[in-house]
Amino acid sequence: MRFSKILLFALLGLSIFTMRAETPEQARGKKQAAALWRAADGDAAAFVAFAKANTASDAATRDALFARLSAGYVSLKGHMDEAARDLRMHVDLDSGPILPFDEALAGYQPGAHLTDDLFENKLAFTTLLNFPVYTLEEKLRLGTSWTRRQWAEARLADRFARRVPASVNLAIAKAQSGSEQYIASYNIWMHHLVDEKGARLFPAKMRLLSHWNLRDEIKSDYADKERGPAKQRAIRRVMERIVDQTIPQAVLDNPGVDWNPFTNEVRKAGVKDSDLPEKPVATGPEPDTRYATLLADFRAVRQADPYSPTAPTFIARKFEEDRQLPEARVRKMLEDVLSSPLVPKVAALIEKRLGRKLVPVDVWYPGFRPQPERSGAELDALVRAKYPTPEAFAKDIPNLLMKLGFSKEKAEYVAARMEVHPARGSGHASGAELKGHKAYLRTRVEKDGMNYKGYNIAVHEMGHNVEQTFSLYDVDEPLLKGVPNTAFTEALAFVFQGHDLELLGLAKPSEKARAEKTLDAFWGTYEIAGVGLVDMGVWHFMYEHPDATPAQLKAATLAIARDVWNRFYAPVLGEKDVTLLAVYSHMINAFLYLPDYSIGHMIAFQVERQMEKAGAVGPEFERMARLGNIAPDLWMKAATGAPVGPEALLAETEKALSTVTR
Repeated sequence: MRFSKILLFALLGLSIFTMRAETPEQARGKKQAAALWRAADGDAAAFVAFAKANTASDAATRDALFARLSAGYVSLKGHMDEAARDLRMHVDLDSGPILPFDEALAGYQPGAHLTDDLFENKLAFTTLLNFPVYTLEEKLRLGTSWTRRQWAEARLADRFARRVPASVNLAIAKAQSGSEQYIASYNIWMHHLVDEKGARLFPAKMRLLSHWNLRDEIKSDYADKERGPAKQRAIRRVMERIVDQTIPQAVLDNPGVDWNPFTNEVRKAGVKDSDLPEKPVATGPEPDTRYATLLADFRAVRQADPYSPTAPTFIARKFEEDRQLPEARVRKMLEDVLSSPLVPKVAALIEKRLGRKLVPVDVWYPGFRPQPERSGAELDALVRAKYPTPEAFAKDIPNLLMKLGFSKEKAEYVAARMEVHPARGSGHASGAELKGHKAYLRTRVEKDGMNYKGYNIAVHEMGHNVEQTFSLYDVDEPLLKGVPNTAFTEALAFVFQGHDLELLGLAKPSEKARAEKTLDAFWGTYEIAGVGLVDMGVWHFMYEHPDATPAQLKAATLAIARDVWNRFYAPVLGEKDVTLLAVYSHMINAFLYLPDYSIGHMIAFQVERQMEKAGAVGPEFERMARLGNIAPDLWMKAATGAPVGPEALLAETEKALSTVTR
């Protein structure tokens, strides 16, 4: 194929030489299309004839082309994505066991051949001939003066910046499905954690998903003054064994055994707290499955590298095309938070409140959040009574939205376009791609009803669904559906999640509460920023060592996690060589996603401050969601008046420290 392209370009040079009357835009279009034209698409003469016939020669023709391509591509992609949602339904929902054919259905990607088909029938080339593909640098430089139509044209061309074969897209989808299934079933039965005396620290039937539920349990255990520290130490040891893969295979989602995570001893369960059928008891540790799964992810997405000339690695594509933020800038934003002189000041305040020296699990200290005068068990009971089923939560969505300041009309408008489902994993949001279809809110709902953790996740996912609904139905240009990148999606969901206690009627904001919330945002950003650096470091290692074994990747991940910890966390949390930053499940199933959380915290902070100035979440949330998928800084300036960054968070944190300590 390489020889054919070299020959083709030689012929094209002669052909295009005769077409000197073309405009610079037309010349750029021909260059774009020629770069992806293959010998199988036709010879040089065929390309010249195709280009002449399919280049829009006047504004009216170009307008008609844009309108038809826009409508056609939205419809095509939308129907493919809706089909994919349907095929994944049984692996995503907690609706019974996953059967072998469910895995096959979930692994199939209906749209995998779409780009191939559009190149084969030449519609992709027609798009490239008439609409420029802009680099990230060009978008950042030119985008501030673009109209909404120009941004939509840029998004139209972005669809064909690469020509990745369908077989590669299918391989990536299969790896994604496999990693999601692996993580979705990674549960630990906590009542079966025992110490040397056989004592059980956790209540019966507690089944926690790694890492989300384990981390959240650490946070809730601060309220248990008597046994909380012991429970936190036990969970920390569980996390460390997950990361270094010394966790016994037998304890994974298995209530049939008891496990001492300190000695790693496993024995037959001394109590029964589940109706699940008994599993054969596996022997030995988990065989580096975590890292084999991550390597499968890497090797799948790496197959697209040869077909991505402007972003030849997945790392480049993730930052320059998906985030639209240069990697160096993202790294600096994360390190600006991690190295801020505010970190030891906030840590000292936490230490004073706890009345002891800080320890590594205090990276998840939740004490700045408005605390309800209810225990964790009382919160669970409250939520369980309010939402015994997914349908009960769905019915209450209009009421929740009105509490956030949405009008009754808008609340009902959005709620009518959502469905609530019980999730097999921790929960997620799945937005509709076509008008007339519904957004899906998935959260964990136990047999006896939703608990507080499930509710907290549900509020977060509701934020995603509201943004998805407004950006589908109310954005002026359909090709601008969505937000600039995943961090913005998370930011808007964080805004909702931060009001979860208010929505239960338990929190009363005050000046001090507002300051505490700022400190919570800062400490949460500090927590997740290091995790983002670990994720980035691991992906760089895989590219530098593409033939690494799972054991080698494990060793590298542990070393990267220790290095980030020692640089940014050990000075305030009092212990070196901790590996907890590598426990996040997103590293395995979300493909270099973790930096988005830190950026999301920064964006959420800026966005919520704007909403506070406006006096309500609802109207501002709707206005921002309608901005659509434009450049991140342009979106942020339109939404809040300032570009993306940690500066506002750092400035407000300093003020908040004065408020809470005076």
